[in-house]
Amino acid sequence: MTQTQTASPAAGSQQPVIEATDLVAGYLPGVNILNGCSLVAHPGEMIGIIGPNGAGKSTLLKAMFGLVKIHSGSVTLHGEDITNSRANRLVQMGVGFVPQTNNVFPSLTIEENLRMGLFLRPKKLQERLGAMWDLFPTLHERRDRSAGALSGGERQSLAMARALMMEPKVLLLDEPSAGLSPVRQDETFIRTRQINKTGVCVVMVEQNARRCLQICDRGYVLDQGRDAYSGTGRELANDPKVIELYLGTLAKDVDDQRQGGEA
Repeated sequence: MTQTQTASPAAGSQQPVIEATDLVAGYLPGVNILNGCSLVAHPGEMIGIIGPNGAGKSTLLKAMFGLVKIHSGSVTLHGEDITNSRANRLVQMGVGFVPQTNNVFPSLTIEENLRMGLFLRPKKLQERLGAMWDLFPTLHERRDRSAGALSGGERQSLAMARALMMEPKVLLLDEPSAGLSPVRQDETFIRTRQINKTGVCVVMVEQNARRCLQICDRGYVLDQGRDAYSGTGRELANDPKVIELYLGTLAKDVDDQRQGGEA
Protein backbone atom coordinates (compact mmCIF):
# COMPACT_ATOMS: atom_id res chain seq x y z
CA MET A 1 0.00 0.00 0.00
CA THR A 2 1.35 3.43 -0.86
CA GLN A 3 0.47 7.08 -0.56
CA THR A 4 1.70 7.68 -4.09
CA GLN A 5 0.34 6.39 -7.41
CA THR A 6 1.73 3.07 -8.57
CA ALA A 7 0.88 1.20 -11.73
CA SER A 8 -0.50 -2.29 -11.46
CA PRO A 9 2.32 -4.86 -11.71
CA ALA A 10 0.17 -6.83 -14.13
CA ALA A 11 -0.21 -3.79 -16.35
CA GLY A 12 3.48 -3.75 -17.25
CA SER A 13 4.20 -1.19 -19.94
CA GLN A 14 0.63 -1.13 -21.26
CA GLN A 15 -0.81 2.29 -21.98
CA PRO A 16 -3.56 3.17 -19.50
CA VAL A 17 -7.14 2.92 -20.71
CA ILE A 18 -8.06 6.02 -18.74
CA GLU A 19 -5.97 8.26 -16.53
CA ALA A 20 -6.79 11.27 -14.36
CA THR A 21 -3.88 13.46 -13.31
CA ASP A 22 -3.93 16.09 -10.54
CA LEU A 23 -7.61 16.91 -11.01
CA VAL A 24 -8.95 20.06 -9.39
CA ALA A 25 -12.70 20.19 -10.03
CA GLY A 26 -16.01 21.27 -8.56
CA TYR A 27 -19.61 22.16 -9.24
CA LEU A 28 -19.23 25.93 -8.66
CA PRO A 29 -16.47 28.36 -9.64
CA GLY A 30 -13.95 28.66 -6.86
CA VAL A 31 -15.48 25.80 -4.87
CA ASN A 32 -13.47 22.65 -5.48
CA ILE A 33 -14.39 19.14 -4.42
CA LEU A 34 -11.31 17.53 -5.97
CA ASN A 35 -7.98 19.01 -4.89
CA GLY A 36 -5.33 17.25 -6.94
CA CYS A 37 -6.78 13.77 -7.39
CA SER A 38 -5.12 11.18 -9.66
CA LEU A 39 -6.10 7.71 -10.89
CA VAL A 40 -4.86 5.32 -13.54
CA ALA A 41 -6.62 2.23 -14.93
CA HIS A 42 -5.03 -0.25 -17.33
CA PRO A 43 -6.66 -2.69 -19.77
CA GLY A 44 -8.57 -5.47 -17.99
CA GLU A 45 -8.27 -3.93 -14.54
CA MET A 46 -11.02 -3.46 -11.99
CA ILE A 47 -10.40 -0.38 -9.88
CA GLY A 48 -12.22 0.45 -6.64
CA ILE A 49 -12.57 3.95 -5.18
CA ILE A 50 -13.44 4.17 -1.48
CA GLY A 51 -13.35 6.80 1.23
CA PRO A 52 -15.51 8.72 3.70
CA ASN A 53 -18.64 10.63 2.70
CA GLY A 54 -17.77 13.89 1.00
CA ALA A 55 -14.32 12.75 -0.06
CA GLY A 56 -15.05 13.40 -3.74
CA LYS A 57 -15.52 9.83 -4.99
CA SER A 58 -18.58 10.42 -7.17
CA THR A 59 -17.24 13.81 -8.23
CA LEU A 60 -14.12 12.09 -9.58
CA LEU A 61 -16.18 9.83 -11.83
CA LYS A 62 -18.37 12.70 -12.99
CA ALA A 63 -15.33 14.84 -13.76
CA MET A 64 -13.81 12.01 -15.80
CA PHE A 65 -17.11 11.69 -17.70
CA GLY A 66 -17.44 15.40 -18.44
CA LEU A 67 -20.26 16.10 -15.99
CA VAL A 68 -18.25 18.24 -13.55
CA LYS A 69 -16.01 21.10 -14.64
CA ILE A 70 -12.28 20.37 -14.34
CA HIS A 71 -10.42 23.56 -13.39
CA SER A 72 -6.93 22.09 -13.66
CA GLY A 73 -5.34 18.73 -14.32
CA SER A 74 -6.18 16.35 -17.14
CA VAL A 75 -8.02 13.18 -18.16
CA THR A 76 -6.75 11.00 -21.00
CA LEU A 77 -8.34 8.03 -22.79
CA HIS A 78 -5.82 5.74 -24.51
CA GLY A 79 -3.40 8.69 -24.33
CA GLU A 80 -5.81 11.19 -25.92
CA ASP A 81 -6.75 14.26 -23.90
CA ILE A 82 -10.47 14.17 -23.09
CA THR A 83 -10.45 16.79 -20.31
CA ASN A 84 -13.88 18.45 -20.07
CA SER A 85 -15.13 16.60 -23.14
CA ARG A 86 -18.90 16.28 -23.49
CA ALA A 87 -20.44 13.06 -22.21
CA ASN A 88 -21.97 12.13 -25.60
CA ARG A 89 -18.52 12.31 -27.22
CA LEU A 90 -17.04 10.12 -24.48
CA VAL A 91 -19.73 7.47 -25.02
CA GLN A 92 -18.79 7.33 -28.70
CA MET A 93 -15.11 7.04 -27.74
CA GLY A 94 -15.76 4.03 -25.51
CA VAL A 95 -16.54 5.34 -22.02
CA GLY A 96 -19.67 4.10 -20.24
CA PHE A 97 -21.09 5.66 -17.08
CA VAL A 98 -23.77 4.35 -14.71
CA PRO A 99 -24.90 6.98 -12.17
CA GLN A 100 -26.17 6.01 -8.74
CA THR A 101 -29.71 7.34 -9.29
CA ASN A 102 -32.00 8.11 -12.23
CA ASN A 103 -30.13 5.57 -14.33
CA VAL A 104 -33.07 4.05 -16.27
CA PHE A 105 -36.13 5.36 -18.13
CA PRO A 106 -38.93 4.12 -15.85
CA SER A 107 -41.72 4.59 -18.41
CA LEU A 108 -39.95 2.42 -21.01
CA THR A 109 -39.67 -1.35 -21.08
CA ILE A 110 -36.41 -3.16 -20.44
CA GLU A 111 -35.86 -3.72 -24.15
CA GLU A 112 -36.72 -0.13 -24.99
CA ASN A 113 -34.17 1.05 -22.43
CA LEU A 114 -31.51 -1.10 -24.06
CA ARG A 115 -32.44 0.17 -27.52
CA MET A 116 -31.92 3.71 -26.21
CA GLY A 117 -28.41 2.68 -25.26
CA LEU A 118 -27.50 1.93 -28.88
CA PHE A 119 -29.25 4.70 -30.80
CA LEU A 120 -25.87 5.75 -32.22
CA ARG A 121 -25.23 2.32 -33.80
CA PRO A 122 -28.59 0.91 -34.91
CA LYS A 123 -27.01 -1.64 -37.27
CA LYS A 124 -25.55 -3.52 -34.31
CA LEU A 125 -28.78 -3.58 -32.32
CA GLN A 126 -29.63 -7.27 -32.55
CA GLU A 127 -26.04 -8.32 -31.92
CA ARG A 128 -25.76 -6.19 -28.80
CA LEU A 129 -29.21 -7.14 -27.53
CA GLY A 130 -28.22 -10.80 -27.81
CA ALA A 131 -25.04 -10.15 -25.87
CA MET A 132 -26.97 -8.41 -23.09
CA TRP A 133 -29.58 -11.19 -22.91
CA ASP A 134 -26.73 -13.68 -22.45
CA LEU A 135 -25.08 -11.58 -19.74
CA PHE A 136 -28.35 -10.65 -17.99
CA PRO A 137 -30.77 -13.57 -18.55
CA THR A 138 -33.28 -12.22 -16.02
CA LEU A 139 -33.65 -9.08 -18.10
CA HIS A 140 -34.35 -11.20 -21.15
CA GLU A 141 -37.11 -13.03 -19.32
CA ARG A 142 -38.73 -9.71 -18.40
CA ARG A 143 -37.80 -7.66 -21.47
CA ASP A 144 -41.38 -6.40 -21.97
CA ARG A 145 -41.75 -5.23 -18.36
CA SER A 146 -41.68 -1.53 -17.55
CA ALA A 147 -38.39 -0.45 -15.98
CA GLY A 148 -40.38 1.44 -13.35
CA ALA A 149 -41.74 -1.87 -12.04
CA LEU A 150 -38.29 -3.42 -11.48
CA SER A 151 -36.65 -4.05 -8.13
CA GLY A 152 -33.57 -2.04 -7.16
CA GLY A 153 -31.23 -4.86 -8.17
CA GLU A 154 -32.97 -5.32 -11.51
CA ARG A 155 -32.78 -1.61 -12.22
CA GLN A 156 -29.07 -1.67 -11.50
CA SER A 157 -28.61 -4.60 -13.89
CA LEU A 158 -30.58 -2.74 -16.56
CA ALA A 159 -28.52 0.42 -16.10
CA MET A 160 -25.30 -1.58 -16.50
CA ALA A 161 -26.66 -3.41 -19.55
CA ARG A 162 -27.69 -0.18 -21.23
CA ALA A 163 -24.21 1.31 -20.66
CA LEU A 164 -22.67 -1.85 -22.16
CA MET A 165 -24.73 -1.66 -25.35
CA MET A 166 -22.11 0.68 -26.89
CA GLU A 167 -19.29 -1.79 -26.10
CA PRO A 168 -17.31 0.57 -23.85
CA LYS A 169 -13.64 -0.01 -23.16
CA VAL A 170 -14.04 1.44 -19.67
CA LEU A 171 -17.14 1.42 -17.45
CA LEU A 172 -17.52 3.97 -14.65
CA LEU A 173 -19.89 2.78 -11.90
CA ASP A 174 -21.13 5.12 -9.18
CA GLU A 175 -22.26 3.23 -6.05
CA PRO A 176 -23.69 0.16 -7.85
CA SER A 177 -24.74 -1.52 -4.58
CA ALA A 178 -26.39 1.54 -2.99
CA GLY A 179 -29.80 0.82 -1.48
CA LEU A 180 -29.71 -2.91 -2.24
CA SER A 181 -30.20 -5.79 0.19
CA PRO A 182 -27.07 -7.80 1.12
CA VAL A 183 -28.10 -10.58 -1.26
CA ARG A 184 -28.65 -8.14 -4.15
CA GLN A 185 -25.38 -6.41 -3.31
CA ASP A 186 -23.52 -9.70 -3.69
CA GLU A 187 -25.26 -10.35 -7.01
CA THR A 188 -24.28 -6.89 -8.23
CA PHE A 189 -20.64 -7.34 -7.26
CA ILE A 190 -20.51 -10.77 -8.92
CA ARG A 191 -22.09 -9.39 -12.08
CA THR A 192 -19.65 -6.47 -12.11
CA ARG A 193 -16.72 -8.88 -11.94
CA GLN A 194 -18.24 -10.90 -14.78
CA ILE A 195 -18.44 -7.75 -16.89
CA ASN A 196 -14.81 -7.01 -16.09
CA LYS A 197 -13.79 -10.52 -17.16
CA THR A 198 -15.20 -9.86 -20.64
CA GLY A 199 -12.37 -7.34 -21.09
CA VAL A 200 -14.09 -4.16 -19.93
CA CYS A 201 -11.98 -2.02 -17.60
CA VAL A 202 -14.17 -1.12 -14.59
CA VAL A 203 -13.71 1.88 -12.30
CA MET A 204 -16.14 1.64 -9.39
CA VAL A 205 -17.01 4.00 -6.54
CA GLU A 206 -18.34 2.09 -3.53
CA GLN A 207 -19.46 2.81 0.03
CA ASN A 208 -19.23 -0.92 0.80
CA ALA A 209 -15.48 -0.53 1.08
CA ARG A 210 -14.60 -3.97 2.38
CA ARG A 211 -16.54 -5.82 -0.33
CA CYS A 212 -15.16 -3.49 -2.99
CA LEU A 213 -11.57 -4.23 -2.00
CA GLN A 214 -12.28 -7.97 -2.08
CA ILE A 215 -13.13 -8.00 -5.78
CA CYS A 216 -10.99 -5.17 -7.20
CA ASP A 217 -7.48 -5.56 -8.56
CA ARG A 218 -6.42 -2.19 -7.19
CA GLY A 219 -7.99 0.51 -5.09
CA TYR A 220 -7.78 4.19 -4.24
CA VAL A 221 -8.75 5.74 -0.92
CA LEU A 222 -9.94 9.32 -1.37
CA ASP A 223 -9.96 11.85 1.44
CA GLN A 224 -10.70 15.58 1.16
CA GLY A 225 -10.56 15.44 -2.63
CA ARG A 226 -7.19 13.72 -2.83
CA ASP A 227 -6.11 10.14 -3.33
CA ALA A 228 -4.69 9.46 0.12
CA TYR A 229 -3.72 5.82 -0.45
CA SER A 230 -3.51 3.39 -3.33
CA GLY A 231 -2.54 -0.25 -3.70
CA THR A 232 -3.92 -3.67 -4.48
CA GLY A 233 -7.24 -4.62 -2.93
CA ARG A 234 -5.46 -7.01 -0.58
CA GLU A 235 -2.90 -4.40 0.50
CA LEU A 236 -5.52 -1.79 1.30
CA ALA A 237 -7.87 -4.20 3.07
CA ASN A 238 -5.09 -5.40 5.37
CA ASP A 239 -3.21 -2.15 5.92
CA PRO A 240 -3.53 -1.10 9.60
CA LYS A 241 -3.76 2.61 8.77
CA VAL A 242 -6.51 2.14 6.18
CA ILE A 243 -8.36 -0.18 8.57
CA GLU A 244 -8.11 2.36 11.39
CA LEU A 245 -9.17 5.38 9.33
CA TYR A 246 -11.60 3.98 6.77
CA LEU A 247 -12.68 0.40 7.47
CA GLY A 248 -13.39 0.70 11.18
CA THR A 249 -12.60 -2.83 12.34
CA LEU A 250 -9.94 -5.40 11.66
CA ALA A 251 -10.32 -7.02 8.25
CA LYS A 252 -10.73 -10.72 7.84
CA ASP A 253 -8.37 -12.68 5.65
CA VAL A 254 -9.04 -11.25 2.20
CA ASP A 255 -8.07 -14.48 0.46
CA ASP A 256 -10.83 -16.34 2.30
CA GLN A 257 -13.32 -13.58 1.44
CA ARG A 258 -12.37 -13.69 -2.24
CA GLN A 259 -13.15 -17.41 -2.41
CA GLY A 260 -16.69 -16.76 -1.27
CA GLY A 261 -17.43 -13.62 -3.28
CA GLU A 262 -15.72 -13.64 -6.63
CA ALA A 263 -17.31 -15.21 -9.68
